[in-house]
Amino acid sequence: MNDDLGHPLALDGPVERIVSLVPSLTEAIAATRREALVGATDWCTHPRDLDVARVRGTKNPDRSAIASLAPDLVIANQEENRELDITRLRAAGIPVWVTVIETVDQAFSSMRRMFTEALGWDVPPWLLEAEQVWADPPTRTGRRVAVPIWRDPWMVVGARTFTGDLVERLGLVNAFDDPVLNPGDDRYPHADLETIDDVDLVLLPDEPYVFSADDGPESFTRSPTVLVSGRSLTWYGPSMVTARAELEVALSAT
Repeated sequence: MNDDLGHPLALDGPVERIVSLVPSLTEAIAATRREALVGATDWCTHPRDLDVARVRGTKNPDRSAIASLAPDLVIANQEENRELDITRLRAAGIPVWVTVIETVDQAFSSMRRMFTEALGWDVPPWLLEAEQVWADPPTRTGRRVAVPIWRDPWMVVGARTFTGDLVERLGLVNAFDDPVLNPGDDRYPHADLETIDDVDLVLLPDEPYVFSADDGPESFTRSPTVLVSGRSLTWYGPSMVTARAELEVALSAT
């Protein structure tokens, strides 16, 4: 079998010891078979009561700590983790499964493969439920939105991203998935504030930058803003079961 990047992986039987380097997939694994999760990054904040060994961050994992946990498999993601760390883990004899997730449908198909092929488990009930939640077509509003993920400098969600596709699935239009505003077709382009402040609505998530009522909305004088859960907007996994309803409620207030 091959991971999402086509790298071959050979394992003997179902996986029983996992280190996850992807916060949303950490939650996905913990919600399915928590006892199999032996390590996670410092950024893996869900479930809140997760009690496993921490192996530093997504971009600077402690490879020695990972090796000491003797995992059957390390779960990684092309966007979240560095190729250098993946290469060095494999060179140390540690199997790694890399996911690639840039759309809602890809999130579902990638997680299905992770569970059934990489881990040798059944498809978890929450994944089936999430697929049903997002199967309904959106009501198209045509509202052009921007999703900042950082400020000073300002950065926004651009093309070929899970969050951008999720926004479209909510019936919105990601203004920065447009060659006029994003001529480089960048996934997370820098943008000047004046350009961002010229859309129908600005969605301000609480991660990776922690936008809040007194940090973010005051910057926009023309476009209305709405604070949303970063986990609902940017995480794939069990959060997708409730994310659609939560985001639609937030959007209905604007």
